[in-house]
Amino acid sequence: MTSSSALPEKAGRTCHNVVNPFHSTHYFAPELSGEMAKLGIENRSAGYFACRGAAMGAVGPGTITATFYNFKHELIAQHVPHVWTLTTPQQVLDARLRAADATLRRLLGAEAVESPEMAEAAKLALRAAEGCTRQARPLYAAHADLPVPEAPHLAYWHAATLLREHRGDGHLIALLDAELDGLEALVTHTATGRGMSHQAIMSTRGWSEEEWQEAQERLRSRGLLDTAGELTEAGILLRKELERTTDRLDQAPYEHLGAEGVARLTELATGFTTTAMNAGAFPAVMFGK
Repeated sequence: MTSSSALPEKAGRTCHNVVNPFHSTHYFAPELSGEMAKLGIENRSAGYFACRGAAMGAVGPGTITATFYNFKHELIAQHVPHVWTLTTPQQVLDARLRAADATLRRLLGAEAVESPEMAEAAKLALRAAEGCTRQARPLYAAHADLPVPEAPHLAYWHAATLLREHRGDGHLIALLDAELDGLEALVTHTATGRGMSHQAIMSTRGWSEEEWQEAQERLRSRGLLDTAGELTEAGILLRKELERTTDRLDQAPYEHLGAEGVARLTELATGFTTTAMNAGAFPAVMFGK
């Protein structure tokens, strides 16, 4: 594939939106909980902080807060660095890969996992990841130092991880520029009607209802939120600008892959993600159902 063709508008975002869930399936899977329990990690939050942060090494709560952004620091500090007294980052990385393998085999089936289409998706996604950059992108950079698994479905999962963290790191830059703290970012995103439900956020991010209401008040004082908790016109414009900035900061991998490759990866990723979601990869509460 070449990168000579100009990408259609939002092609990179569209591709990301179907590649990212392929990576995320394991976070909600019993296979991950089982693997973490074998390491002595019984708490779900502790397991999440460990498995997503392990590529950076045995880091402390400050690093996790900085790179995860919208989790309350005090929640993270309840589990980090204690989790590293139970296991090591390498053991967590190995367990995470085993969990991803088992999860994807369960959700997709052996035929899809071993299909030529999966191998093609892996090749395309890895090619796109070649266009990513490490500077100011700590989660991407840490994962980029990990070896690429041999099995095509795990190679694709690894590439999806790289693309996810690359975009995520860029999105945090955009949030800082917009002067939104972690909780304010969650409030405004929830107000768009997309993404995780309020219930899911409150049960996983560590914030209280009082803190949520205080964040709403701060946003109202900036003219971004109305009295009903909905985005104002200014708030809608801010969220749109955030996504445009994130798209721009995340354009390189998709430009590197080229328009034809991006279109094909989007097609393949849509099929795999749709199958996984239909198999119950994500809990309904995430979307307020």
